[in-house]
Parts: sequence; C-alpha cells; structure tokens
Amino acid sequence: MGDIGKETREGFATLILAAGQGKRMGSDLAKVLHPVCGVPMLSHSIAAARTAGAQRIVVVIGHQAERIRELFRDAELTFAEQKEQLGTGHAVLQAREAFAGYLGTIVILCGDVPLIKPETVQDLYARHRSAGAAVTVLTTVPADPAAYGRVVKTSDGRVLKIVEAKDASPAEKEIREINTGIYCVESPFLFDAVAGLGNRNAQGEYYLTDIVEIANQRGLPVRSSLAADPVEVMGINNPQELETACTLLAARRSR
Repeated sequence: MGDIGKETREGFATLILAAGQGKRMGSDLAKVLHPVCGVPMLSHSIAAARTAGAQRIVVVIGHQAERIRELFRDAELTFAEQKEQLGTGHAVLQAREAFAGYLGTIVILCGDVPLIKPETVQDLYARHRSAGAAVTVLTTVPADPAAYGRVVKTSDGRVLKIVEAKDASPAEKEIREINTGIYCVESPFLFDAVAGLGNRNAQGEYYLTDIVEIANQRGLPVRSSLAADPVEVMGINNPQELETACTLLAARRSR
C-alpha cells in the first residue's frame, strides 16, 4: 500500500466501517465475518473498493478485532480500532491517525453491505468531484423506507440534512429517498467534523450523518448520488438478509 500520510488530491482512499457485533445475526461471530458466497462479508466491501480504484483502504474494527486482523493480515489493509461502540461518527474518528496528513477524498463504505458494486463507488466519487462537494451521500429509494434515515434536500438538489427515522418528524417520514450509510468526503473536513459531533439524539450515539448539517453550516456544498437499485446497498442485519445476499450475489455472478 502507499504511504498513508502522503498528500493526495487525485483519486480516493477508502474507509470501511466494520466494528459492529451484529447481535441480530444470532451468532457470536462478528457480523462482517459471516460468509457471503463462501468468503467473509467484509471481503466483498474490500474487493469493491479495490476494483473501484481505492489507493489505500483503512478498516475500522471492534468486535473480534484480533480475529479480523489475522484473517485479513495479507490483504494490504490498515486497521483502526473502535473499542467502544458509540456510533458511526465515533467509528470514523478512530481512523483519524491512520489518515494523518492525507488531504484527499475518502469513500466511506460499510463492511455489512456486500452487494455494493465497484461501478457505484466510481459513480459516487465522480459525482463528488464534478460537483466540487465537501460531502456526497449515496442514496437510494427503497420500496419501504420506514426504518431508514431520510435525506432532506432543497428543490435544486442540495442535501440539507439526514434525519434518522427515530428522530424524524411526520413530514420527514414522508420522504422516500434514504441514506445508505455510504459517503464520499474530503478528508480534512471529515475528521474536523467528526471530532466535534454531539450525541443528543434518540440513540445517544455520535451520528456520522450529522456531518451533512455541519458542512451546510460552514457553507460547504453537500450533494447526493443515487444508487438506482436499492438491493445493491442493503445492509445485512439478520440471518434472513444474509441468505438473501448470498442468493442475489450468486445470481449476479451466474449472469
């Protein structure tokens, strides 16, 4: 891998959030280690990032951290550890040292979204670059947006904020476009913003989504990039979703 401290303005690095335990999986195994088509779930996010052109990959780990380090010891990754599960914003903050001196763009992926395509990552980065954005949110429009964070936008497409379902007003719950948890962010802004996050919300966690409002407060542009297929960005939270992901990925590979 390249020098993580080297200033880079062309191309992107990738940060994969993979610290969760995944209690609903009904297993002691860390969520991202559950197999999808024969390999750990995390492998698919790493492969998508690498194929899309990531210059370096940092993975935030927590639950069963040593086991993940051992399994992926030959994968040319940098690891950062989140010892307490205090939310996605806090998870990103743990990677600050790994990106010290890096002034380029970071694509943030989730270790439990194994169906993400490299082309979608590339499109997200291209949209981010062409818009000159500080933050670009990957969004989608699922059949049922009920439990997902809603993307609040202006009429001209600027993203104002992301509101978690538990914190959304009745009007905001009518919005169908949702946050996938995948972003493209300029590194200096990202780590400055997550360092100042608060946790006054229904979950008492430090939400990465709050960087959207912080960017707007600073007059920085925030845009969105739409993933046309909601299935591609589905997160895996239980055995049924894991089985569905395996079926869908196998079908994609057979085409």
